[in-house]
Amino acid sequence: MQRMAHPDGECANARAAQATGTIFTLSTIATSSIEEVAEAAPDCLKWFQLYIYKDREVTKSLVKRAEKAGFKVLVLTVDAPMFGLRLTDIKNKFTLPPHLRLANFQGDKSTDIHKNNEDGSGLNAYVNSLFDASVQWSDIDWLKSLTTLPIVLKGILTAQDAVQGVEAGAKGIWVSNHGARQVDGTPASIEALPEIVKAVGHKAEIYLDGGIRDGTDVFKALAMGARMVFMGRPALWGLAHSGEEGVKKVLDIIRTEFDHTLGLSGCAKVSDIRPCMVVHESYYSRL
Repeated sequence: MQRMAHPDGECANARAAQATGTIFTLSTIATSSIEEVAEAAPDCLKWFQLYIYKDREVTKSLVKRAEKAGFKVLVLTVDAPMFGLRLTDIKNKFTLPPHLRLANFQGDKSTDIHKNNEDGSGLNAYVNSLFDASVQWSDIDWLKSLTTLPIVLKGILTAQDAVQGVEAGAKGIWVSNHGARQVDGTPASIEALPEIVKAVGHKAEIYLDGGIRDGTDVFKALAMGARMVFMGRPALWGLAHSGEEGVKKVLDIIRTEFDHTLGLSGCAKVSDIRPCMVVHESYYSRL
C-alpha cells in the first residue's frame, strides 16, 4: 500500500531499485498493479510476493499476470495465512484511504479493505475474510503446477521449516518474522538465520529481512550466511520524504555504509566476508 506514502507508490520504489541495480519485490496487496510496475520499471529485476486466497483462481490469475509481466520469482508468504493482532491498526481503525485501491484486484477484493468493521482494522478483516488459513506444504506443489518461475518461501524462522520448504521444492528461503507483527516474542530474523543457513544453505539461497537499517546490518547478515537482504521501512521513509529520489538516497546511504564496513573490516570484496567477523554480544559477557 505504498501510495499511502507517496502518490507514485510502488512504481517509484521499483524505479529506484532499477536505478541502483537491485531487486524490487511487489506485494500482492499493492496500490500499484503488476502491470503498472512492469511499465514503470521495465529493466528492474522484479519479484512478486504472493498470498494464497480461498478462491484459488485469484491466486492463479496473479501468478499468470506476474509471469506475463516479466517478474522473475514468486515469493510465497507462509507466515501470514491470517494476520496477527495488530493492536495499533485496531486502535486506529486502519483502512485504506478511499482515494486508493488494491490495484491488483477489481470488485469486492479491491474495495473490502475500505470498510469499517467490528474488529477495528479493515486490513485484518480483509485478510481474514479472503486469505486461505488452511494452506499446507502440499500447496507448494499446486503453485509449482501453475508456473515455471522459481518459488521462494518468505517467513521462515526455524531450520525444520526451512528443510520442509526445500523438500517441497522451494528454490530460496527468506528468513523473516514479518516485521515482528505476527506473533509477539518471535525471534529476530538475524537470530534465526544461522540455524537455517546450517540446515539448508547448501541446497537453497538464503535471504533475510527485518531490522536492516544501515550498511553494517547488511554486513552482519552476509557474514552469517544470507545471500541477500531486503528492506521495507527504510525505503518507505525515503518514499514518503521525496518519492523515487528519496528511495534512491536511502539505497545510496546503505551502500556507502556497507562499502565502508567492508573496508574497515579488512574486506576487499564481498566474498572476503567471513562468519568469524560477527559474534553475538553474549560472547563478551562470558570473558
